Amino acid sequence: MSKIAIITDSNSGVTPAEAKEMGVIVVPMPFFIDEKLYFEDIDLTKDEFFRILGDDGNVSTSQPSPGDLIDLWEKTLEEYDEIVHIPMSSGLSTSCATAMSLAQDYEGRVHVVDNQRISVSQKMSVQDALLLAKAGKSGAEIKQILTEEKLRASIYIMVDTLKYLKKGGRITPAAAMLGTMLKLKPVLQIQGEKLDAYAKVRGQKQAKKTMLDALQHDLTERFAAERAAGEMELAVAHTQNYEEAERFKEEIRAAFPDVPVTHVDPLSLSVSCHIGPGALACLCVKRAVPEHKR
Repeated sequence: MSKIAIITDSNSGVTPAEAKEMGVIVVPMPFFIDEKLYFEDIDLTKDEFFRILGDDGNVSTSQPSPGDLIDLWEKTLEEYDEIVHIPMSSGLSTSCATAMSLAQDYEGRVHVVDNQRISVSQKMSVQDALLLAKAGKSGAEIKQILTEEKLRASIYIMVDTLKYLKKGGRITPAAAMLGTMLKLKPVLQIQGEKLDAYAKVRGQKQAKKTMLDALQHDLTERFAAERAAGEMELAVAHTQNYEEAERFKEEIRAAFPDVPVTHVDPLSLSVSCHIGPGALACLCVKRAVPEHKR
């Protein structure tokens, strides 16, 4: 049986402490803030990031350099037979395409998985990869299984402030001003490839109801068979909104008592920089290794 290393990036939300406990390797994602380079969870904490964001710092995302990635793979392959590398969705960053291109030179020893996940859903894929490796699957088999699951996940995000959507050019200043006056809370969705608008509602209560309704539709329509088989999981994510996230978890648990709510985690900084603090999100994900088989 091959000795397989699981590598992901910090877009997964896996912290250095969690990585050590789980036995995975995390590539810190780079950010440029006022033209200075920082690395997530290395010299840039989430609290520092949101402080800078709140102070209107000029924040832009980047990707790991090809040279750094090659160096990491070379070092890892001194100890492991294969690597399964799980970056953020190719629809949200070019880092996945870069990794796939570089992996072609490793004669089947590096398997880059584009299963269209980000943040908590990406973290779940990392956990599944670990379980599949433990069960004796090869790197190629793990990649195939995770790739087959790539569109079986949904993320819905309530944005608390329109400031950062305006700053990123996703809405016009006039629309942001009107939305703020009307107390609009946009609900966004991520289903694989990109961040899209889902609904515009007034107030947090209505936004939460909209997200619960979206989960209900997914679990009864898109993922009905997976739900019946016990393969679905739910999760909550947020940006600097810890208490509300815990309350939302209990609401979701009450609404869907047959589906486990397994995570309450911060959204990754790559998503956070576009939506700002105070956001609340929910996810439904089809797991490659469901809870009852772990």
